[in-house]
Amino acid sequence: MREKKARVNKNVKVDPVKNFKKWKKRYDKTKKQTTRPKKKREWEVERENIKKLVDKYSEINPKEAVKFSDFPLSKNTLKGLLEAQYRQPTEIQRHTIGFALQGKDVLGAAKTGSGKTLAFLIPVLECLYRHQWTAVDGLGALIISPTRELAYQTFEVLRKVGKNHEFSAGLVIGGKDLNDESVKIHRTNIVICTPGRLLQHMDENSSFSASDLHMLVLDEADRILDMGFADTLNAIIENLPKSRQTLLFSATQTKSVKDLARLSLKDPEYVWVHEKAKFSTPATLEQSYVVCELHQKVNVLFSFLRSHVQKKIIVFFACCKEVQYLFRVFCRMRPGISVLALHGKQPQLKRVDVYNDFVRKKAAVLFATDIAARGLDFPAVNWVLQFDCPEDANTYIHRVGRTARYKEGGEALLLLLPSEEQAMISQLQEKKVPLSKIQVNPDKLVSVQSKLEAFLAQEKEQKERAQRCFVSYLRSVYLMKNKDVFDVFQLQLPAYAMSLGLAMAPRVRFLDKAQKQQVGAAPETSATPDQDSDQELQSFKAQLGGERPSSQSEEEEEADVDEEENEGVPKGLLHSAEEDEDDDLKDLLMVKRRDVFNINDDEQDEEQDAKPKNKKESKMKEVKKVLKRNFKVNTKKVFTEDGEAVQEWPPLQRTPEDEDEDAGETSGIDVEAARERLRREDQEFDKKEYSKRVKEKHREKRLKEKAARREASKRAKEEKQKAAGGDDEDEDEEVVAYLSGADDEGFDPSTLPDPDKMRDSEDQDEDSSNGPELARSKRTRSSEDEDDGHGAVQRKKAKQLSSQAEPLDTGLSLAEDEELVLHLLGGRS
Repeated sequence: MREKKARVNKNVKVDPVKNFKKWKKRYDKTKKQTTRPKKKREWEVERENIKKLVDKYSEINPKEAVKFSDFPLSKNTLKGLLEAQYRQPTEIQRHTIGFALQGKDVLGAAKTGSGKTLAFLIPVLECLYRHQWTAVDGLGALIISPTRELAYQTFEVLRKVGKNHEFSAGLVIGGKDLNDESVKIHRTNIVICTPGRLLQHMDENSSFSASDLHMLVLDEADRILDMGFADTLNAIIENLPKSRQTLLFSATQTKSVKDLARLSLKDPEYVWVHEKAKFSTPATLEQSYVVCELHQKVNVLFSFLRSHVQKKIIVFFACCKEVQYLFRVFCRMRPGISVLALHGKQPQLKRVDVYNDFVRKKAAVLFATDIAARGLDFPAVNWVLQFDCPEDANTYIHRVGRTARYKEGGEALLLLLPSEEQAMISQLQEKKVPLSKIQVNPDKLVSVQSKLEAFLAQEKEQKERAQRCFVSYLRSVYLMKNKDVFDVFQLQLPAYAMSLGLAMAPRVRFLDKAQKQQVGAAPETSATPDQDSDQELQSFKAQLGGERPSSQSEEEEEADVDEEENEGVPKGLLHSAEEDEDDDLKDLLMVKRRDVFNINDDEQDEEQDAKPKNKKESKMKEVKKVLKRNFKVNTKKVFTEDGEAVQEWPPLQRTPEDEDEDAGETSGIDVEAARERLRREDQEFDKKEYSKRVKEKHREKRLKEKAARREASKRAKEEKQKAAGGDDEDEDEEVVAYLSGADDEGFDPSTLPDPDKMRDSEDQDEDSSNGPELARSKRTRSSEDEDDGHGAVQRKKAKQLSSQAEPLDTGLSLAEDEELVLHLLGGRS
C-alpha cells in the first residue's frame, strides 16, 4: 500500500503556496516551543505554595471547618494526619488552630481528652514549614511538659503526624543520657522537654542556643506556672527571645496576670470552648464518692479490685512511698488482676516500660502518683479511683480526666475521710463537678489486715516500707495548704498503722513538734524574760540529762515512755521512715535517755538562788558547769526469757560470731550471714588443702631426686669395690632404699621392728644424756616440725633415720631389703 501511495504522490503536482503555509505553520510551532518559559525549581514552587497558604489564613472560619483539609495546611501535614487516623478536628482544635497559624499568642482551655495536643502540634509544624526550617537552623520550636510521661506521649504523637516533614525532633527529659543529648540538641528543630533538663542544657551545654526560637508551647501550663517550677521557668524564659509566639494549653487554664506577664504575652487570645458548659468534666463521666474511715481504705481498695478484675483501672495516691508499699503488698495478695506501679522514684526506663505495658493491656490496675494525672492518654480506661483526697479541685479534674476521653464513657470513685467530706465537696461543686454519694456494702468488704500482718512478720523490708508509707502519708496531709480539708491531728493513727499491717504506730517527729508548738504557744506569749531563760535552761538540761521540762504534757510523757520501751529495738525499724532531714539531724544530736549526767538538783537550785539568772552570761555559766561536772553512765540491763541478765547500755564489745548467733536467735535464720560464714570456712579449708597438696608434691619431688642421687652413689660405690677387688655388699648399706621393685611373697614384714619407735627411744636416751639444753633444743625443733605440718615431720624423721640409724641385719639380700623398704613406705603413705 505504501508503494502505491508513493507512486500516486509522484504524479501529483505540488502547489508552492500550500507548501509555504505548511512550512510557516511548522516554523511558528517550533518557535513557540523554543520560547516556552523554563520549569520552576522546587524551592520556588514551595515558596508559591506557602504564599497561597498564608493568604488564606485570614479567611479561616472555625465554624465551617469540618475536616482538617478545610484549614490552609501543607500537604505533608495533611498526609500525616490522614495516616494517623485524624480526620475531623475537635472543638478546641477548630478554635485555636486559626489563631495560632496567624501568629497570635493563644491561651487554650478545654476539658480533658478533647485533643489539645494536636491543637499545638499542627501550628508548630506549619510555623517551621513556612520558614523552610532545616537542621542547620537549629532550634525553632520548644514544647515544655511538666512530666516525663507527658513529654514522651507528645513526642510519639509528633512522630506520627510530622513524619512526612524533614524536621528533626528530640525528646529531652531526665533519666536519659545527658552527653548523647548534648551532642544532638543543637541540630534539633523541635525539642519536647521537661523544665529541669532543659535548664541543665542551657547552663552546661555551650552549643545549645535558643536565639532563633519561633514558638514556645507550655503543655499543662497551670502546672508549669505554679510554685513548683517557678524558679526553673523564670530562668528558661530569660534565655528565650521575646519576639516569639507563645501557646498555653491546659484543662484548668490560669488567668493570673502575674503568670502571663512572666511569659511576655502580646494580646493573647483566650479560648475556653467549654466555659459555658454545665459541667467542667466530660458528660460521659459518671462520678461518685465514698466516705470511709482511714483504716478501712485498704480493705475498700482490695474489695473493689476483686470485684472489677476485667476492667482497666487507675488508682491515685498522695505519695510515692504509698505506691511502693501497697504495690508490693497487693502483688503478694493476688487480687486477680495485673498490678502495675508508676511513680517518680522509678528509673526512667522503668517508667516508660510501665507506661507502655499499661497502654497495651486490656485489663490491669495502675497504682500511680499525680505524675500520671495530667495529659496522659491511656486508651480504654474504665475506672479512676482516688485512694487519697486530691490537693484541690483542679487536681481532681485532671485525675478523673484519664477516663471518658473524647466521647468515650468512664467512671470515677473518690474515697474521702469524714473530716474531708464537707470542705472538699463544696470546692468541687464550685468547679461545676457533679458528684453523687454512694455507700459501701459491708457484706462484700474483705478484710486484709491479717494478711498484711503476716507479710510484715515474714519480711523485714516490707515492715520498713510500711513505716515509710505511714509517715509519708502523714507528711503529705500535714503539708497541704487547705487546712479546712486536711487536718492531720484528726486522723486515727493507731488504727491506720494496724490497717497497714503494723503492730503499733511509728513515732512521727514533726507531728510531736507541731503538737508541742500548739500546746506551748499560749504560755510562751505571756511569759516574762526571766521565765523564758528558766524554761530554756530547764529544756537544755532535759535534753542532756533526760529530764522533762515542766511544761511537758501527759501525752508527751507517755510518748517518751514508749520510746524508752523501744530502746532495745533498732532505730532503723522504728524511725527509718523519716524523710525530714532537718528533723532527723536535730534529733540525732539530742540524747534522749534519762539521768545520764546524774545532776544534783539541790545544788543547782542553791547556785541559781545565789546568782542572778536574768542575763545570758549567767545561763551560759550554768551550762558550762553542767558540761564540766563529772558524771557516770547509767547501765541498763534486760532479762531474757530464760532469766539471764543482758547489759543493753552501754553496749558491750562483741565478736562477729556472737552477733551472728544473736541475730539468728532474734530474727530467725540469717541466710546472708550463714552464707558468708560458710564462704569463709570453705576458703580456709581450700587454703589448707591447697598448701597440703603443694607440700606433698614438693616432698615427692625431693624424694625422687634423693633416690636418684643415692642410686648413682651406690652404683659408683659398687664399681669402686669391684675395681678394688672387694665384694662386701653389706658394709655401708643404708636402711632406706629408693628403688622400685616387687614385694616378696615369701617374706612376712610384720616380724621386723618399727624403726620410728626405735628412733624415738634413741632420741630420748640422747636427750637425757646430753642435758637440759639439748632437750630444750629438741623440744623447739619438735614444735617447729609441728608448725611445718605433717609432711615436714615425715621428711625430718626420714632424714634422721638415714643419717644416724644403724643398719639392721635382716638376713636378706640387698635387693630383698630394698623391696621390703619400698613396701613399708607404700603402706605408710
